[in-house]
Amino acid sequence: MSSFLFRKKASSSRCWGVLCRNPKAESQFGNLNKPPKPQNVTSAVEIPRILDPGSSSFSPKTSKTLSGSLQNIKNSIASGESFGLSSNLGVPVVKSLCGFHGGICLVRSYGTQAAQEPSTSDGLTVDRILNSEWSILAEDESDWKSHAAAIAQSVHLIKKRLQWKKLLVRLDMLSVELNKPDLWNDPVHAGKISREHGSLMGKMKEVKAFEQELLEHVDMIKLAREENDAELESESMKALLEMRRTSKEKETQALLAGEQDPCSCYIEVQSGAGGTESNDWAAMVMQMYKMWAQRRGYKMTVVDEMPGEIAGIKRATIKVDGEYAFGYAKAEVGVHRLVRISPFDSNKRRHTSFAAVAVTPILGDVSAHVQINESDLRIERFRSGGSGGQHANTTDSAVRIVHIPTGITATCQNERSQHQNKASAMAVIQARVDQLEMARQTQKNAQYSQSLTDITWGSQIRSYVLQPYRMVKDLRTNYEVSDPDSVLEGDLDGFILSYLSASLDKDEDDR
Repeated sequence: MSSFLFRKKASSSRCWGVLCRNPKAESQFGNLNKPPKPQNVTSAVEIPRILDPGSSSFSPKTSKTLSGSLQNIKNSIASGESFGLSSNLGVPVVKSLCGFHGGICLVRSYGTQAAQEPSTSDGLTVDRILNSEWSILAEDESDWKSHAAAIAQSVHLIKKRLQWKKLLVRLDMLSVELNKPDLWNDPVHAGKISREHGSLMGKMKEVKAFEQELLEHVDMIKLAREENDAELESESMKALLEMRRTSKEKETQALLAGEQDPCSCYIEVQSGAGGTESNDWAAMVMQMYKMWAQRRGYKMTVVDEMPGEIAGIKRATIKVDGEYAFGYAKAEVGVHRLVRISPFDSNKRRHTSFAAVAVTPILGDVSAHVQINESDLRIERFRSGGSGGQHANTTDSAVRIVHIPTGITATCQNERSQHQNKASAMAVIQARVDQLEMARQTQKNAQYSQSLTDITWGSQIRSYVLQPYRMVKDLRTNYEVSDPDSVLEGDLDGFILSYLSASLDKDEDDR
C-alpha cells in the first residue's frame, strides 16, 4: 500500500487525483514505503497519469513537489485560490484544487485527447508507427511491421477525411451545450445537439477502438515472440491481415462523413442546347443512373419525366432510396459532355451534346424541413401525356406545383391518382426548398444545384468520347477508363470514389 492515496472518478472529460498522505498505510507499515522527503519541502505530491474515462486504477507517471505544507494548501483552498501543476506529459494535468476534507486534498485535472492516445505496453503509438517509416509490402508477405504500417497509414487517412481536429473541437463545443441546464427548454434544438454529439462521438470511438485493436495485436506479437509461442504469433498475424483489409473499407466509409451523406436523394437530369441530340443524350445519362442505382441495390422511382419531341427527354427526375445514396450521387453533380457520330444526322457527322445533373438530399429529420405555406404554392392540374391508354388522357391526374417565393417548379404525372402525383411533386418541392435554405445559410449545398445554370462548353465535369476514340474521362480528377459502354451501363463507382477521395484529401494541412 502506498503512503500516498490516489483515487479516480470516471467522467467523460476529467479525472480526480486525490493527493494526501495515507494514514492507514503509515500506521501499518511505518516508513517502509514512504518516499524520501524532498529538501525544503514539507510534503511531496505525486501527479497521477491521466487515464481514459472509466479506468478504475492507475499508476503514477511522474512526481512533482509543491512548495509549502499541506496546511498552506488547505489555507489556499479555504481562500478560494487555485494553482496549476506542470507535468512532463505535454498536457495540462491540474487546473485547480477543489476541496479539502478529512485530510484529503482533491485536485481536479482535465484530460485531453493527446493524453488519452492509445499505446502499446512499451509506448508505441500509431503516430510513432508512421514516423518509423516501416516498409509496406504486399498483403501476402508475413511481415507484421508491414501490416501495422499499412493500417496506421489508413488510420491517418481516415482521421484526415474526418477532419479529426475539427471533429474534436466540435465535440467539445457540443459537450458544453449538452451540460447547460436550460438545454431542454427547446426540445427541437436539444434533439439536434444530442444527435450530432452522438454521431460525432460514435465516429471518434470507432477510430479509437480501431487504433487500440491494432496496438493490442502488436503487443501480442511481441509477447508471442518473447515466449516463443508460434500459435499466438500466427493468430495475431492473421488478425493484423484482416484489419489491413478492413481498413480499406473504413477509408471508403470516411469519405461519406458529411451531415447529409446518409440521406436518400433526387437525381435530376436536364438536356442542354442541341435539340434532339441533347435530348437523346439526357435519356442515356438518366438510364445510366437508373442502372447504377440497381447495381448498388437502391430503390429507384421515376418522379417526373418530360419527353423530347422526337427522342430522348428534356428533363427527368428520379428518387433514389438507400443508405448513403446522396453521399455517392453528389459526386455526379455537373455537366456531362458526349462526343459521337449522331444517329440523327444523315451525313454521319460528329456531334457534341451536353446534359446537366443535379442531386438533392432528402432530409430524414422532419424538424429540419422548411415550413411551406399553402398560400405560397400554385398548383396546376392537367392531363398526363404519354402513349395513351384507358385512363391516361381522360382525367386531369398530372400535377404541377410552383413555389411562388422561389420559383421552384415540380411536376409529376406518372401515377394514375392525382393525389399521388401531388404528394410526389410536393416531396420534390420540399426537398428543393430545404436545400435552398441550407445553401442560403451556409453556402454549403450551393454546388449541388448550380450545374443546371450553365449547360455549355467550359463547364463540364466529365467527357464521354465514342468517336474517333473511346474513352470516358473525369476532368476534375483525370480519372479515365477506355470502356465507355461499361460506364453507360452504370459502372460509376470508380469515378465517384476518385472524386470523393480527391476532394477530401487535397487539403491535408487543414485536416
